[in-house]
Amino acid sequence: MGRSRVTLADVAAASGVSVTTASLVLTGRARELRISEAAEQRVRSTARELGYRRGSPEASRPGLSRTIGFVLDAVESPGSTGDLVKGALEAAHRLGFMLLVAESGGDPARGRSLVEAMHDRRADGVVFAAVRSGAVAEAHGLRRGPAVLLGATAPRSGLPAVVADEAQGVRSAARRLLEAGHARGVHLIGADPGSGDVPGRLTGLREVFEASGAEVAGALNCPERTPECGYAATAELVRDHRPQALVCLDDRLAFGAYQALADAGLSVPGDVSVLGFGDLPAASWMRPRLTTIATPHHELGERAVEVLVELVERRGRVGRTPLVYRVPMRVREGGSVARATG
Repeated sequence: MGRSRVTLADVAAASGVSVTTASLVLTGRARELRISEAAEQRVRSTARELGYRRGSPEASRPGLSRTIGFVLDAVESPGSTGDLVKGALEAAHRLGFMLLVAESGGDPARGRSLVEAMHDRRADGVVFAAVRSGAVAEAHGLRRGPAVLLGATAPRSGLPAVVADEAQGVRSAARRLLEAGHARGVHLIGADPGSGDVPGRLTGLREVFEASGAEVAGALNCPERTPECGYAATAELVRDHRPQALVCLDDRLAFGAYQALADAGLSVPGDVSVLGFGDLPAASWMRPRLTTIATPHHELGERAVEVLVELVERRGRVGRTPLVYRVPMRVREGGSVARATG
């Protein structure tokens, strides 16, 4: 193999590891991310033997611009969008790529136009981040070159997707409630189990509760993820019931639930424990701070770029890429969940 044709993918293939693993080793992050010492030594030895040099012309496959397009459908709360883009930027820098960022404003036509503009500027691939909605009308505009969906899936498009593992996140939430002794009197705010709404979130909670012999006492649907809807649903609930704990399937619903509980003379968490979903900026301002399932924005942005670079580096030389990559969610502790007293 000629020196001018050595790529990161060549090093990865010869070492028997993924492109992402090879990159992490060669940028000094192997120990940080617990890559085995044997794999690290194998990658470094292979890179030396092949004459691979990161960031040099010899390290680039001919024809690559080393540029990635990153199109968001919306820029929402500064914290979440900022973390998403920061993760993508850091991964692109680590892998030797430049990131071009644009926003469609939720307009499908503008989204398609931006994707086309990225390709016209010789972007090697595009990440499309569905911040506002899981529906991606622009998916067909992504087929011109390597592309990855972020925050959404489009099975018919055949495009790989990177999403938060919501079912796993709610399993963590359910376990947190059970550890605090909340096996009864738990009500859902934001979805009716019979409606099929946000199925990933509901499925995880059901699995853990059923396995432990616990039960969900009830659920109230909310047509919108707003504080007003959270308030209305919780106010309706406490008129006839004294819940032990509330699982709000969006932090904005939890904000409304706090107000409704206070108006009913109930305290959080003394009378009712509350658990949210999303770790939105408002969660840190709630008193007590809301315990919530955090969406891993930084990790999502980072993983989407890693998947895209692997597609770019290996295009036409490897088999089918797994279609959905799920990034774990974690419990962000606050003070809104207390031990059950009865």
